[in-house]
Amino acid sequence: MKKKQYVLIFFILSITWIFGTNYLLTLYAPSEFVAVIEHSKEVLYVLLAGWFFYFFISKMEELSASKEEEERLSTLINSMVDFVNFKDGEGRWIQANDFGLKLFDIENVDYRGKKDSELAEYSNYFSDALRYCEISDEEAWKAGGIISVEEVLPQPDGTTKTFDTIKVPLFNDDGSRQGLVIIGRDITERKNVENLLEESRQQYRSLFEYSPDIVSMLDLNGTITNLNPQFEKITGYSNDEYIGKNLADLIPDSHRHIVLDKVASVVENQCPQMFELELLHKNGKPLIFQSTTLPIIVNEKIAGIICNSRDVTELRQTEERLRRTDKLSVVGELSASVAHEIRNPLTSLKGLVQLLQMEDEKHQLYYQIMIDELNRINHIVSELLLLAKPQQIKYTEADLQVILHDVISLLKTEASLHNIQIEFQVHSHPVMIECEPNQLKQLFINILKNAIEASSAGDVVNITLESFDNKVTVVVKDQGVGISKELLERIGEPFYSSKEKGTGLGMTVSFKIVQSHNGTIKFRSEPYKGTEVIVQLPIKHADKMKRVETSVN
Repeated sequence: MKKKQYVLIFFILSITWIFGTNYLLTLYAPSEFVAVIEHSKEVLYVLLAGWFFYFFISKMEELSASKEEEERLSTLINSMVDFVNFKDGEGRWIQANDFGLKLFDIENVDYRGKKDSELAEYSNYFSDALRYCEISDEEAWKAGGIISVEEVLPQPDGTTKTFDTIKVPLFNDDGSRQGLVIIGRDITERKNVENLLEESRQQYRSLFEYSPDIVSMLDLNGTITNLNPQFEKITGYSNDEYIGKNLADLIPDSHRHIVLDKVASVVENQCPQMFELELLHKNGKPLIFQSTTLPIIVNEKIAGIICNSRDVTELRQTEERLRRTDKLSVVGELSASVAHEIRNPLTSLKGLVQLLQMEDEKHQLYYQIMIDELNRINHIVSELLLLAKPQQIKYTEADLQVILHDVISLLKTEASLHNIQIEFQVHSHPVMIECEPNQLKQLFINILKNAIEASSAGDVVNITLESFDNKVTVVVKDQGVGISKELLERIGEPFYSSKEKGTGLGMTVSFKIVQSHNGTIKFRSEPYKGTEVIVQLPIKHADKMKRVETSVN
């Protein structure tokens, strides 16, 4: 259409030039110069016409190039999966790709020259989002440079889309606003993945940090890379004391070979392994852990090892107590059937020996040996009956210091014969507890007698008594030969004794007395450094305390 207008204008101007100049020549030009002027006029016309055609063709080429550039730009931005928008300095839309038009549901709207607030009138659901774009654009203008923002766009189906939007403000040389380029990339899927990863990370962190068990992570060389907070609570060691160290340097020699073999098996076979491990608490207390090692698989390759260790110390101690109880039960049943059968002929033998002793003065030494051995058998039978026959304990209030004084007085003579001193620190006030005094005397006689027998001439046996938190603790410490670790684990087993003539029933009876008083007995010993026996008893018996509370209520 414009081409026809340009051609029409050219024809009008040409006719006007021809007829107008000819008319002027007839009126004003001298006759002798008419021919020269006509030729000059024709040359000038040709020059003007040529310049016009050159200018026209140049503009047409520029226009064509501009259209081609615009088409290429339009093709480029429409091929992009991002939202692309060009605005002028006033915020009016100049160019937007199909993705952006579809995004705001304005595909059939003539958007050019309109602001976001004006386009909001054509989009019911996205009107608020379009109005917010003007506020966001203003922030980019004020920033004076490129800004990046995350914008959330609600969708009609109830979901949302998140865009990472870059806004580039353009300014003229005088600082006035020239235009604004907006590019928005849909990062909804990436954000969803990031949220899933963050959720997974938090779940892993909760499992790792709040697990009641110790969770440790190792690399393929067995070096500890991480420990959860439970490690410090259970072992007393800080995480920094173990992280970065190799497992082989931390495990006791007795368990090192087994643990390292299990760890190596996890790496080689990529399958879980279970084992029990014994470690020492920072205060020296032994701890038993039931551990499970699992491979950490990343991209179908083992990247490390995770180890879950549960503290089963109390469980193993309970099992040991149950085993001891079972043994005591067996011993009790055996004792019930044997003790009475032994005691009857024993009484007859002792009576006959005493009768012979009265009548035969020549063999008094032999008779005395026989009576002593019969008394020894009778003592063993008495201990067997104590294990076999359930004792009805009648708790009475007694001063524990008096009980210990009675025991010390009883054994002081024997200790003096071996040049062994017994030291007992007396409290200024009575230490009253609910107990069966005679059984406690037997308990401390057994313990103190063992201490004396283990000591050498010149040694001292110390007895200390402390009370706190409704409990009393009696510690008997000697300087004797001590007990090996292997023997220490078997103390209290029926018929097990390290003494040449011992029956093993003394400590078994002691354990039973402590158990019947709801107390605990522990042994600490090192060979040639002495032994420490710790007996802890409640001040008030639980059953009696309940009866008192009931009567008060």
